[in-house]
Amino acid sequence: MVKMTKAKTFQAYLPNCHRTYSCVHCRAHLANHDELISKSFQGSQGRAYLFNSVVNVGCGPAEERVLLTGLHAVADIYCENCKTTLGWKYEHAFESSQKYKEGKFIIELAHMIKDNGWE
Repeated sequence: MVKMTKAKTFQAYLPNCHRTYSCVHCRAHLANHDELISKSFQGSQGRAYLFNSVVNVGCGPAEERVLLTGLHAVADIYCENCKTTLGWKYEHAFESSQKYKEGKFIIELAHMIKDNGWE
């Protein structure tokens, strides 16, 4: 007797020809390497990357937090598949020098893995 298991389906799949980042917990695609803005960020659990856009991610309510670079309105983001909190989205920056972060996403390295085409 063969046991049938339901394959995981994600809301979005990134092309196999591109280097991608995936959730380390469930392997859902999170971001294309082309969307990476900076590797020089600090999350609550260590290093983090700043992305222009992400997929398969849900967003919680925005709240004001004092981060290393000042006061920001941020919303926690989580993997839509396994519900793990991954980082946050910058909703609003109160300092003019930080405005470039608005609408961008932080994902902590502890929660993502490199997939597809990394040599």
